[in-house]
Amino acid sequence: MIPLSLWRPFLIALGLLTRIPAPWRGPPPEPRELGRSVLFYPGIGLLIGVMLVGVARLLPASLDPGVQASLILIGWIWLTGGLHLDGLADTADGWIGGLGDRARALAIMKDPHCGPAGVMALVLMILLKWSVLKTLLEHHDLEPLLFAPLLGRLGIVALFLTLPYARPGGMGAVAAAHLSRPWAIGVILSGMVWIGVTGGPILAMAAGVVWFGLRGAWNRRFGGTTGDAAGAACELIEGVALTAGLF
Repeated sequence: MIPLSLWRPFLIALGLLTRIPAPWRGPPPEPRELGRSVLFYPGIGLLIGVMLVGVARLLPASLDPGVQASLILIGWIWLTGGLHLDGLADTADGWIGGLGDRARALAIMKDPHCGPAGVMALVLMILLKWSVLKTLLEHHDLEPLLFAPLLGRLGIVALFLTLPYARPGGMGAVAAAHLSRPWAIGVILSGMVWIGVTGGPILAMAAGVVWFGLRGAWNRRFGGTTGDAAGAACELIEGVALTAGLF
């Protein structure tokens, strides 16, 4: 039974990261609740992985693996509302269009329109996920599909923990500012250890390497992280973790 003090943060995380209905009663979320909600991100990632594996197991074996991969990917995007894909597109636009200027990059990332760099990033990520999913299905290996969403959201927690929030204001800045460091460290370590001992050490190592690279890149280019940059990191970590599952 989840205590009431954690129930609302859990629902906040569920409502933000998925399309699963997560109504809560009472006043708007308090800053501390937003900070606590971040601690549930990896758990929501694991839930997403479990649901995707469930979809994969329910698909008829007679379907071509390419068709199965397409259906799983469509379900993946629908379940998450394309939230982190949007962050990937915005971050790609800011990275290219900012021309090394931090303020310009952040302004571009805030623009709701998607530029050429964002479109290319979306196409390449979806193509990577589809091709890897197809290969995994051909080999009847669904373990990377279970772990990848969890690793991606562990990366978000780690970014909020170790980088300043580059754009003041907004829900993301409040959540990052009120994130409990001891609890966040515990969530990250326990998640990585669990993945390592349950069959995904290569995935965990690959995700860690990518995360360190992105953390440095975001800090140099944006002066920290934003919600879009964290979403982009989630997508990139997912893609690399899935690919690492082929080895």
